[in-house]
Amino acid sequence: MFAKSVMIPKEKCISIQTSESVQTALDILEKNQIDALPVLENGLYKGILNRYIVYRAFYFSGLNKEDFLASTSLMDVVTREEIYLSIDDVFEDSLLQLNDFPIIAVVEENRFLGLVTRFDIMDQFRSAFGMDRPGVRITFTSVETEGRIARVGDIIQKFHESVISLVTFDESDKLLRRIVLKIEKRDNIQKFLKELDRSGFRVLHMEED
Repeated sequence: MFAKSVMIPKEKCISIQTSESVQTALDILEKNQIDALPVLENGLYKGILNRYIVYRAFYFSGLNKEDFLASTSLMDVVTREEIYLSIDDVFEDSLLQLNDFPIIAVVEENRFLGLVTRFDIMDQFRSAFGMDRPGVRITFTSVETEGRIARVGDIIQKFHESVISLVTFDESDKLLRRIVLKIEKRDNIQKFLKELDRSGFRVLHMEED
């Protein structure tokens, strides 16, 4: 999945122009109850601004509030101007970028196209793990050899299971792969688990949700 598939398009984003004041930016953040704003100049991306950035700049300025607001422009406090996604970047790339910030801009040739938010990413992961659909979640491991995922597929097909999600992870020693499979609840779950075991998969955990 690409950034363009999960981003909020610019037409739906709340942004601010570089010509506006810091106070206006703070007012917009407060009025809309949002965490951060993209800062633009005639459609070009200039960076991101949030309350913490402004408050930190104010703290270190040594000025009183009135003087700080009168003498500080948005470009004095804007940040992350060099951190953004391209429209064809995979959305997973945003994970590291959103680790300590609530939004990241999507930019192409310096033009602002939209935003990806931390909420959007979490929503995609909820979907990937099938968290919003009831079913049976099975966590098991497999030796990291060719054809093991295909074998899981064969077992799923044999028992005509309806798959909600399938996610795999490398174990730390790189010799095992952890697999998290969520399927719709049916009466044959114990037979399905026994088939996994017979096929060399080690079932670690199973739960219904």
